[in-house]
Amino acid sequence: MLAARASAARAASRIARTRHFATVVDSAGVKVAAADSGEPTSAVTFLVKAGSRYESKPGVAHALKNYAFKSTDKRSPLGTVREAELYGGVLSSSLSREHLALTAEFLRGDEAFFVDVLSSFLTTGKFTRYELSEWVAPTCEAEAAAAFSDPATHAVELAHALAFRNGLGNSIFATPGHHLSAEDVQAYAKSVFGSGNVAVLGSGIDPAALTKLLEKSLGRFATTATPSSTPSKYFGGETRVDAHGAPETVFIGFGTSGAPSSELAVLAAHLDPTPSVKWSQSTSPIAAGVPVGSSVKAVYLPYSDASLFGLLVQGPTTAAVKEAGKAAVAALQAARSLNGEELQKAIAKAKFAAASSLDGRDGIVAALGPKILSGTSTSLTEAVSSLEKVDASAFSTAASSLLKGKPTFVAVGDIKSLPYADELGF
Repeated sequence: MLAARASAARAASRIARTRHFATVVDSAGVKVAAADSGEPTSAVTFLVKAGSRYESKPGVAHALKNYAFKSTDKRSPLGTVREAELYGGVLSSSLSREHLALTAEFLRGDEAFFVDVLSSFLTTGKFTRYELSEWVAPTCEAEAAAAFSDPATHAVELAHALAFRNGLGNSIFATPGHHLSAEDVQAYAKSVFGSGNVAVLGSGIDPAALTKLLEKSLGRFATTATPSSTPSKYFGGETRVDAHGAPETVFIGFGTSGAPSSELAVLAAHLDPTPSVKWSQSTSPIAAGVPVGSSVKAVYLPYSDASLFGLLVQGPTTAAVKEAGKAAVAALQAARSLNGEELQKAIAKAKFAAASSLDGRDGIVAALGPKILSGTSTSLTEAVSSLEKVDASAFSTAASSLLKGKPTFVAVGDIKSLPYADELGF
């Protein structure tokens, strides 16, 4: 048996080699963690608790993301672009439901300039009206249009709204019809840009050097209260959106309240039909039931106080989506009794996914940033080691509890022919 052949001693030794990113220190009122492993380039990310779940008006978090690197007391937008290019660096911003990330990637030795660029947006951003009308609003509109033209993204956004309604149900994209002013964005920025609500993560940079730069550049950093949000509660529901010219799409999901669950990560790994060997068919219980040209993707989206789990089904025809959807639902329901070698295989796949996500800077920021903000452990291998503790009893309990809830069902495409939830086995 595969599980019997696994070396318990080797597994224990691997998990025991816990890797810490850095000791978290306070500098200028923000939590700072950095590590220098000799990389040829450096990166610094300011992670702000300013995602869409905390926004005061629909779309204001999206607008704040696109105000990044515009006018400040020190630089114009053009000046920032020119100087960044002279240094050969890259500036970027990204938004999730819980966090806004501002990142600078640059050559070693250029950290003073790039840390100052990031800091100046948080401390002296101007939020001018002309920038909103000429750059920020058009960018928001283009990003929203691109996102909602993709049926998979559209379905997941709708699923969040059904699952959680407010808070985590808020879209990360600004939508037409909701007026935003520069003053709205500035007020939101003032409420989230402050000590205690920001974590700074650095890679390829000396922690002491980063701390000193932050003490200098964030000297005027204000103190702000942690943004409030109603504790997440799962509801569920069903919606259908007519769309043409794209893959027929169905999202079948469930949600939970509370901290992220290792058991659900294992469930996602078990159902994932992606093969381990290219051009082969996976042994996933879903793989054999998916028609040629169709796809099923396991979706597990954990947040600080809730999670959304589901299966995203896409195909060229509504008949193919219905067939694949039935196979997916049957596999999901049968997973409640998973044990033995099949469970160990799912745990191994989940461990690899968790470990490989930490290979890049984005994965480290996503895994470590929220922990730093909340003051919890900064171990990068904690997520992997927690998967070792999943057993058949805990897995069955988590899967059964998940399926007791009301389904979240979204159909995007030919809604006259796409199946309803009860047609797939619910």
